[in-house]
Amino acid sequence: MGMLLLAAVAALLYMRWRSRDRRMLRNGVALCAAVGCGALGLLQLLGQLVPGFGFVTLGLLLLLPASVVVLCGFLVANGVTMLRREGRRLSNMLSLLAGIALAVLPVLGLRLVLFQEPWSIALAVLLFFASAYVGVSFLVFLSYAWVYGRSTRHEHPAAVVVLGSRIIDGRVPPLLRARLDRAIEVHRETEPKPLLIPSGGQGPDESRPEGEAMAEHLLASGVPAADVVPEPRALNTAQNLEYSRRIQVEAGRDGTLLAVTNTYHVLRAALLARRAGLRAEVTGAPTARYFIPSAFLREFVAVMKGHLFLHAVLFLPFLAATGLVLVAALGR
Repeated sequence: MGMLLLAAVAALLYMRWRSRDRRMLRNGVALCAAVGCGALGLLQLLGQLVPGFGFVTLGLLLLLPASVVVLCGFLVANGVTMLRREGRRLSNMLSLLAGIALAVLPVLGLRLVLFQEPWSIALAVLLFFASAYVGVSFLVFLSYAWVYGRSTRHEHPAAVVVLGSRIIDGRVPPLLRARLDRAIEVHRETEPKPLLIPSGGQGPDESRPEGEAMAEHLLASGVPAADVVPEPRALNTAQNLEYSRRIQVEAGRDGTLLAVTNTYHVLRAALLARRAGLRAEVTGAPTARYFIPSAFLREFVAVMKGHLFLHAVLFLPFLAATGLVLVAALGR
């Protein structure tokens, strides 16, 4: 019953925090804790009430190594697809690197243990803690990104900012077109009609600002010119949101700002909006399936980098535990 009680406490925390602000990653921590503790508590309860259910639990545990092998294969295959379709850039290699790491880390940990030296045992323990911490953190990020992305589908904004991405030969590629089409959908469904702000500056490999190309697509799709104001200066997501908010205020369209991006980018954009103190939510547009694993990994890395100090503090207990293991091994 202890696990079920913890699950109930975590669920209450999730509902309380989410009611205050959906754009907080700690909501995902509480949600995953509630689901995880609830599942463990249910397994314990069934083990007590149903004869032989322990074998089912054992079978589930034995499936974990097999699932890791399947995940490794999927990530490697996806990484090869990314390299073939998107080119040889580091950001396109993330799923391939993650798959290789999942395969190599258990072998490396086992080799360190087999050395049977105090330093190697401590290093193996540290490697286990670091891998578990990153894995759980990614699970929290991925789970809450999915949940949050489905909680903003019925917003009624005063303005919609379409976050820019790279244009090719001055034209809108499919990835960016999906964001624009989602903004058009929101515009058609919302009364009174929101202001559409296609936002994006000109990158070093672009022939013109993204905002201008995006505005042309909106107008060609039938959106009235009075409802389209491009923002052609922003060079990152934070600037997209900040500059678009200024345009919204100057246009007299005060109210909620809804940002449109692709599904993998939704949660990080929401976190940036909250950090900037903006009254803004984020919704997602469809993304090609093969692109999603690497894209989510890239977003996760960016979120981790943005909270390095917090993660360093949270990891301190694991460093302390590793130190205790080293002291115990030296004292043998």
